[in-house]
Amino acid sequence: MTPVSRVLGFLVLLCFSGATVSQAWPQSITTYHYDNNRTGWNSNEPNLTPTNVGSSYFGLLRTVPLDDQVDSQPLYMPAMNITSGQFQGTHDVVYVATENNTVYAIDAESGVVLLNANFGTPVHQPLGCDNNAPNVGITSTPVIDPVSNTLYVMVYTQQSAGPAYLIHALDLGSLTDKVAPRLVTASQTLTNNSTFNFNAKYQRQRPALLLANSNVYAAFGSFCDYSPNLSRGWLLGWQAGTLTPLAANHVFNTQATSPKNYFLSAIWMSGFGPSSDDLGNILVVTGNSDPSGTTYDGTTNIQESVVKVSPDLSTVLDVFTPSNWGSLDQTDGDFGAGGVLVLPDQPGSYPHLAVAAGKAATMFFMNEDNLGGYSSTTNNVLGAYPVGACWCGPSYFVDPVDSLPRVVSSGGRLVKVWRLKSSPSPSLSLAASSVSIGGGQDLGFFTSVSSNGSSNPIIWALSRPTTTDLSIYLYAFNPDSGTTMKTLFKGAAGTWPNLTGNANLVPVVAKGQVLVASHNQLEIFGFTAAVTTTTLASSPNPSPYGGRVSITATVHSTTTGTPTGTVTFQEGATTLGTATMSSGKATFTISTLSLGTHSITAVYSGDANFVTSGSPALVQTVIQSATSTTVTSAPNPSQFNQSVVLSAKVSSATGAIPTGKVLFKDGTSTLGTVVLTSGAATLSVSNLAVRQHSITAVYNGSPNFTTSTSAPVTQTVNKATTTTTLASTPNPSTAGSAVTFTATVLGAYGGNALANVILKDGTTTIGTSPVSATTHQANFVISTLAVGAHNITATFSGGGNFAASSSAILQQVVQ
Repeated sequence: MTPVSRVLGFLVLLCFSGATVSQAWPQSITTYHYDNNRTGWNSNEPNLTPTNVGSSYFGLLRTVPLDDQVDSQPLYMPAMNITSGQFQGTHDVVYVATENNTVYAIDAESGVVLLNANFGTPVHQPLGCDNNAPNVGITSTPVIDPVSNTLYVMVYTQQSAGPAYLIHALDLGSLTDKVAPRLVTASQTLTNNSTFNFNAKYQRQRPALLLANSNVYAAFGSFCDYSPNLSRGWLLGWQAGTLTPLAANHVFNTQATSPKNYFLSAIWMSGFGPSSDDLGNILVVTGNSDPSGTTYDGTTNIQESVVKVSPDLSTVLDVFTPSNWGSLDQTDGDFGAGGVLVLPDQPGSYPHLAVAAGKAATMFFMNEDNLGGYSSTTNNVLGAYPVGACWCGPSYFVDPVDSLPRVVSSGGRLVKVWRLKSSPSPSLSLAASSVSIGGGQDLGFFTSVSSNGSSNPIIWALSRPTTTDLSIYLYAFNPDSGTTMKTLFKGAAGTWPNLTGNANLVPVVAKGQVLVASHNQLEIFGFTAAVTTTTLASSPNPSPYGGRVSITATVHSTTTGTPTGTVTFQEGATTLGTATMSSGKATFTISTLSLGTHSITAVYSGDANFVTSGSPALVQTVIQSATSTTVTSAPNPSQFNQSVVLSAKVSSATGAIPTGKVLFKDGTSTLGTVVLTSGAATLSVSNLAVRQHSITAVYNGSPNFTTSTSAPVTQTVNKATTTTTLASTPNPSTAGSAVTFTATVLGAYGGNALANVILKDGTTTIGTSPVSATTHQANFVISTLAVGAHNITATFSGGGNFAASSSAILQQVVQ
């Protein structure tokens, strides 16, 4: 079958058969481990979070006395209409079945018993087996069809002709039979063509009931492996509604003989229910058979195996049998001490996966489309992982840390959380473990998981009693608190005095409460104050670097009153600050967030009337702060070769001081690059040509600040002023003799003024000479001056970058 047709088939089952019914009814718990995959995951639990479960507000609310031990898992239906008795009307109802064959309907909020109905005398100590309570009545977990408001329950009762099983279809509102209960009968043909009849005296109905394919299924094992020549593993089914038996059934050992007259291949799974896949196929795990370890053939005897059976029970479709099945048979090492979890569909080349573990402490990871068959030399599975000896069953959830699935094992005394990766091929890796939950009896225990979608996951577990402490303990673990999970809660949750029979108890999470049924009681855990939820908002978001961000936490509750106290704002494990509540809100302002994204959470402290709560993460994005740049110059105008100081100032929109570099530019030419100091940069230039210059400053930005360019400043550079001085020798001079005149020309800011100097006697030009680049002088030798006093001047003609200038009058006396 193609993947598409497989999905379509599953949708048909959902619509018409009640498969995976709990997912269609939010907050209802209608079957064992919450769904037909047996994930144990209630993903619709907004009230329980690691923050508030780990607070002093969470604990035991009430205890409801019951008439006998409870081996089954409680079920839960919200807004149920009770139609008989003195408490008629709408209630959130917990359904609990006891070994005294009593079914209770209990108000989840008050603990009031709304209805209780007894369905006959239980069987006392069947076959002398002590692996159970003294009374054996209703052992398996019933199943609810919420569409028809029917509770299906398997009753074991002592009748005049001997023990008998009857399956009942009860109205949820009245706990009365909707149709006549059906006596369980069945037969199978053995390999010698003889008929083997179902005999309730030798069959224990421990696994939870399964509602799928418009049928109710029940699996059977033995009492303490007693009378193994008369007890075998059965899988039976009835049509939902009418309780008409299916035409086919399945016995997992049809051999007529065995070396030790020992058959079994029982289905017991420590109470874990048969699971079903997308196509409605039924999966179970079988236990041991003949202790000779020689009777497996995979057809007439399928012991120590995960077995997939067709919906009509006529055909074994697939098996996985560990290579050491013979050793398991010889040592009573039942693979079938635990159940099989069918994982929700996964991406990749192996969309359908399953896991199972038993007494031998190995969890097998299987391709549910091809379980692996049997090989005497290897296990043809996707992986095998050490989980500890397991009288237990796995759970499943999706973790918010990486959005990857997790498988939860509970072998030994540890909760282990395994990360599932689908690519390049499916594999599991250990992500976290718990501390030991202690306890006694056989190794292993049961877990469930609660979350709000994939956020705030909590793993719940129940320990088993010891000879010195008959209490069972409820544990809560945070799977996202490190490789050793933080224990959020531990509290006594009832007692279990029948130490020879394992406490195969499952904690049930429903609507902010945890339900634990045990010996003669139901305990309901929850909050001692009003539940709150905390939400976060911020403004602005995104925010510029260095800007003030206001983060507001609002604490909500459905009850009257206004929460008070404080709110602590955090980024990861770092506390950002604390604010006091006012009118149900607390606001914290911060301006020191770094560039990038920040996952901000808030934790409300709680008060006398309201429970602490933590918010979902708020992603605050901090972007670069916008900048503006200005530039000035001084002096302006300036002269050639004069030093001009260019000053840039870079400011941010938030007031934060930018860092980085500024480029000073003259048009498109870069004059220089300067590192900012306290948001400012200066550059001195003295090589600007004589003209007007368009000066800009370009801030090149930084990780925290955007780039910006100043408006241009026009810097005017004029010709440099000059001074011309004149000297002569000798003075006085004699007529006819040579007189040397020296004119010195200097620019105001240095440089070479290289134009001509004109020498005049009065108004008469007596010589022209260029200024030397090395001496800055022009020399004249004149011998034609007449006797008398002469007013001599030198005039620098100017040119290029230098202005003209004239010397003072030099009086040259000629004698």
